[in-house]
Amino acid sequence: MPRIPLPGPDEMNEAQRRLYDSVVSGPRGRMIGPLRAVIHSPELAVLWSSFGEYLRYRTCLPSAHKELAIIVTARRWTSQVEWWVHAEAAAKAGIAKTIIAAIHAGKAPEFGDHAEADIYEFARQLQMTGTVGREVYGRIVARHGAQGVVELTAVIGYYTMVSMTLNVHEIPLPEGETPPFTPIASEGLTVLPEAKRL
Repeated sequence: MPRIPLPGPDEMNEAQRRLYDSVVSGPRGRMIGPLRAVIHSPELAVLWSSFGEYLRYRTCLPSAHKELAIIVTARRWTSQVEWWVHAEAAAKAGIAKTIIAAIHAGKAPEFGDHAEADIYEFARQLQMTGTVGREVYGRIVARHGAQGVVELTAVIGYYTMVSMTLNVHEIPLPEGETPPFTPIASEGLTVLPEAKRL
């Protein structure tokens, strides 16, 4: 059960309904995530929606790299809705099912693609330590430039905010869906192991 009312379209005020209509008619196509809570602050929700849409659909980063960074974030925070949405998106973008399964289980994923390993490590280090080592940072800049490393950091930060919002308000999965995982540890954030490079 959510901790906050989640109004349906017919229960929304005019500002909320405008936002809802813009979300469901845009690239998301539905409103199932944090905007269900944030809609209680329509001005914030409009800014949030625009920011999130840019980071998910319009950065210079390949979709596979964005989605990989997002599922690392979802696993760190054990964010059920975020994982449910983005594990499927990561698979569609080309991330191997074995990598997704390892992250899901809290095990070290094995990467044949060193670019993907670098994205994983960048997201893992940022989530685990609050910063990123020079070597991994340098490889991201070499591959994606200054714009790419800035946008990757923003993706991870934004989806951390998404995870926190989903978790604190206990936003449920769509009806009939089973939570994708339980916390690996009894409390606190999930520990993310280092990538293995093949």
